[in-house]
Amino acid sequence: MVPCPWFPEIAAWARNNPDADLGLHLTLNSEWQYYRWRPVSPWDKVKGLIDKEGFMWRDVASVRENANAEEVEMELRAQIERALEFGMKPTHIDTHMGTCFSRPDFFEVYVRLGAEYGILPMLPAPNPQILAMAKQLGIDYQPIAVRLKQQGFMFIDNLVTGGSGDTLDERRKSYYEIIRNLPSGVSEIILHLSTDDPEIRAITGAWQYRYHEFLIFADRETRKFIESEGVKLIGYRHLAELWRKQTRK
Repeated sequence: MVPCPWFPEIAAWARNNPDADLGLHLTLNSEWQYYRWRPVSPWDKVKGLIDKEGFMWRDVASVRENANAEEVEMELRAQIERALEFGMKPTHIDTHMGTCFSRPDFFEVYVRLGAEYGILPMLPAPNPQILAMAKQLGIDYQPIAVRLKQQGFMFIDNLVTGGSGDTLDERRKSYYEIIRNLPSGVSEIILHLSTDDPEIRAITGAWQYRYHEFLIFADRETRKFIESEGVKLIGYRHLAELWRKQTRK
């Protein structure tokens, strides 16, 4: 997330680990109570992206109602350019809180910038769950997805938004059940990982879930379980290479 205060740290790590699978979580919202960020673009040029406190809007609806596509394009382009200037080589882009899916013109900016910079945009296949989520956010995704597929864009077959459970064991069982029942094709499981430290505790009341997910997916037993279920782990770098080969045909 390029607008966030600690972006230079992950950018430095990316420069030192050029083969890492790292994307840009394009950001139009700043949702936390006190830990907040502003646009990368000149603030007077993107006033529709800024709330009365001078930060990005907390929720998707406020961005949808107050910003325009020109401001969104300026900001997303600025985030991509800043990442490139810091020496990052992002494998893909996706959208924080799904905000780029909240209006057709925002979504067109998102896809067009991915094509322009040659950075694979995360696009979920239009299954019933995704169509319902997209409709709730603000777009009719089915005809858009058909058009993009005809244009050679690549889709994730299955997008899982997260596990459930209050305890570590409950959450582990939930994720293991998700993995056990994954359909064929390419699936992405969205995780929010953190260690347990004072900073994350101050930022979000959901810090424990994030710490549990870190413990689960940093555990060698989880990798063994994934392998035992016949699931092959890949990254966006692999998908991006396939996409570029496909678009060159």
